[in-house]
Amino acid sequence: MAVPVSSFAPRTRSRFGVHLQRITSSNFLHYQPAAELWKDLIDLATFRPQPTASGHRPEEDEEEEIVIGWQEKLFSQFEVDLYQNEAACQSPLDYQYRQEILKLENSGGKKNRRIFTYTDSDRYTNLEEHCQRMTTAASEVPSFLVERMANVRRRRQDRRGMEGGILKSRLVTWEPSEEFVRNNHVINTPLQTMHIMADLGPYKKLGYKKYEHVLCTLKVDSNGVITVKPDFTGLKGPYRIEMEGEKQELWKYTIDNVSPLAQPEEEERERRVFKDLYGRHKEYLSSLVGTDFEMTVPGALRLFVNGEVVSAQGYEYDNLYVHFFVELPTTHWSSPAFQQLSGVTQTCTTKSLGVDKVAHFSYPFTFEAFFLHEDESSDALPEWPVLYCEVLSLDFWQRYRVEGYGAVVLPATPGSHTLTVSTWRPVELGMVAELRRFFIGGSLELEDLSYVRIPGSFKGERLSRFGLRTETTGTVTFRLHCLQQSRAFMESSSLRKRMRSVLDRLEGFSQQSSIHNVLEAFRRARRRMQEARESLPQDLVSPSGTLVS
Repeated sequence: MAVPVSSFAPRTRSRFGVHLQRITSSNFLHYQPAAELWKDLIDLATFRPQPTASGHRPEEDEEEEIVIGWQEKLFSQFEVDLYQNEAACQSPLDYQYRQEILKLENSGGKKNRRIFTYTDSDRYTNLEEHCQRMTTAASEVPSFLVERMANVRRRRQDRRGMEGGILKSRLVTWEPSEEFVRNNHVINTPLQTMHIMADLGPYKKLGYKKYEHVLCTLKVDSNGVITVKPDFTGLKGPYRIEMEGEKQELWKYTIDNVSPLAQPEEEERERRVFKDLYGRHKEYLSSLVGTDFEMTVPGALRLFVNGEVVSAQGYEYDNLYVHFFVELPTTHWSSPAFQQLSGVTQTCTTKSLGVDKVAHFSYPFTFEAFFLHEDESSDALPEWPVLYCEVLSLDFWQRYRVEGYGAVVLPATPGSHTLTVSTWRPVELGMVAELRRFFIGGSLELEDLSYVRIPGSFKGERLSRFGLRTETTGTVTFRLHCLQQSRAFMESSSLRKRMRSVLDRLEGFSQQSSIHNVLEAFRRARRRMQEARESLPQDLVSPSGTLVS
């Protein structure tokens, strides 16, 4: 079962309470019916083991509870037996442990029996870091990174200044070799580790390595964050350890955070530290932004669009690409001189998706524009930029064909928008035009792409498209992320009220555009119904165009 990992900011004098208890003996487990084996541990704890041939197990051997501090050393029976022999001591730490054990023996013995600890300086910690496994498979072969990480001593390191302030190595390696990358692709975060262990050996047979089990592992990184694995018990119930072998004894244990509450002066000092930390972080963010944050002129609205040509589907031929551009209204709108308002996607082959063939472009683009409404007394509805697109296809000889034209008004509200643009293309009557389009490429094209909608240069009252034969083709999907910036969003003067009136008109313009889209969809639906009627046999359709029952 996966055990959660808890991370929390450590306070001073961190202390952990560990409670270890033996639940049942092998006789109870072997002769208990299968339906009762999985009862709650509290019910099993009410049973006590029967006396064995060697006598009764004492109560203190069945249960132990102890409070342990951070990096507090509690010796195991194995270490007590080992360090009492001076010949087994090899390092200064071994001799230090020997002196402490002799003092404990003179003062009445150690206070712990089964529960003990391995601190950051013990050999067990080093061995545990070296023998880490990524999986539970017995045939696991360690990778290069695992082998390198096993040789890294993840400890707190002293930061010593370099002599004379001279850099000993280059900070940036512009052309790293493969060997350099392999040698430096290792995470070395300073870390302190502590293990809370238990000796679960039989009665009067403590001190054997094979009976040692890890109850909890605690780690502290350089940021002062403690990681506890497994998590504190809390209300989740105790953890269980089932011993292997003939007896198969069952143990349960709990781990709790029993650190004393901080004193008022400590809490005040901690608040000051956090306040200073947040203040420094705020200054750091301000330094990243700088003082040159660009603001719009009063009364202006800045439109910034991050867009993407997502896909195109429903077209006749393969190898599609999209040519698109943004047309700004001639009045009140402008863009920077360096701004590019057009683009061409890469050529993309199509993939079958249901009944349609889809070309996935994922082509990003970006642009910005400015709206400046100088005459506030005018009640004319402000115009909004329009996105035009032209879909083309390439044949084997790199000759292109027009697959469709489309246009859509950019959203007047900020946020993320996904727009689907329906396209059409002009057609000629007769088979010759289609044969020419298939074999030698080329077809009717629009000289002015803005003719897809109402051209910006049109000054008349009515625009007639009478006699223009068209054919509905596929659709193009755009994803737009629109941002708007204006002083009116933060000012409370009359200028803000005037700007609100402009935005209200733009919102009405957006509603009109939505109504236009609905009407266009209704017209397309009627056109499809008409085509469906024409494809039916004549004996099923009445002269009025309705179906005959």
